[in-house]
Amino acid sequence: MFFSFAVAPNVFIVLRSFALANANEIAGTIVTRTLALINIGGFLIGLIALLIILVLKKRISVIPFVLQVLSLLVLAGTTGVGHWVVAARMRALRVAMVTIDLVPADDPRHVAFTQLHVYSVGLLSVAMIASLIAIVAIIVSARRTAAETNETTRSQSPFR
Repeated sequence: MFFSFAVAPNVFIVLRSFALANANEIAGTIVTRTLALINIGGFLIGLIALLIILVLKKRISVIPFVLQVLSLLVLAGTTGVGHWVVAARMRALRVAMVTIDLVPADDPRHVAFTQLHVYSVGLLSVAMIASLIAIVAIIVSARRTAAETNETTRSQSPFR
């Protein structure tokens, strides 16, 4: 969400302040490349974390396990769709429009681009919420496992 509400708009604002004829085009390119890194990173982190959770599944109780798996699947799915479907279509539309600022707002390509932008922001927001849920579930599960391990260790201690 930070990217959507802070980074992206400020890239456009700063570049426009230089009164460059193609400021929006430059800003769009910066945002597109940055978003690609975020989406691919989210996809890879989601998959790697999912693999780790599946390997450690015996140590995790059922509800936290399901919550972790589902949230990581949502993270990987939304970032994957965001990058390889939505952003890919947006890039194709930008190429087709050459200079998006010169294309009328009611042009079907511009309308489609705007709608895809809304989807992109929504997918990234869902991915961030899923990440937060996964992190909280992992922390809760780790604390529970640590507490159970400590209790087991204490009960088996000869100094008790």
